[in-house]
Amino acid sequence: MQNPAAYIGLMNPKSPANVGMIMRGAGCYEASGVFYTGERFDRARKFSADTKNAASKIPLLHVNQLTDAITEGALAEGAVLVAIELIEGATPLMDFVHPERAYYLFGPEDGSLKKEIVDQCQHVVYIPTIGCMNLAATVNVLLYDRMAKSGGAVVEQRPIAANRDVNNKIRV
Repeated sequence: MQNPAAYIGLMNPKSPANVGMIMRGAGCYEASGVFYTGERFDRARKFSADTKNAASKIPLLHVNQLTDAITEGALAEGAVLVAIELIEGATPLMDFVHPERAYYLFGPEDGSLKKEIVDQCQHVVYIPTIGCMNLAATVNVLLYDRMAKSGGAVVEQRPIAANRDVNNKIRV
């Protein structure tokens, strides 16, 4: 990928802990921004578990509708809409080729994306599981898959010693 961009869109996230873990994952996997709708997260934002303070480096923005980020020009030009939903007819993640510039849309922890949003997406992807994962786990698996499929150069850019916790000194 020459000029990658990965945005995360969250529909009315319920749990501040999940949003905090999403922000941490967004920082680890270099997401370009996180957008969310609804009021539930704003009411509980002070309880967010963003332990690496990724929100200071990655935009975390409230929008009225997930697609507002596109119409307001907040996304990289040419970003492709990708719904991540555990629904019939979706493409399994292991078979999905990530667009260079993507806006990944996720439903709330206690629901799904609205059909009119899914209908606007160029791709619909699911992660094959037994049961469903929580929102933060789903976002992190998706971002890891994007990184893993991007090629070996990304591993060279992320040396272990520079990225591990300061209390981790073990070697193999």
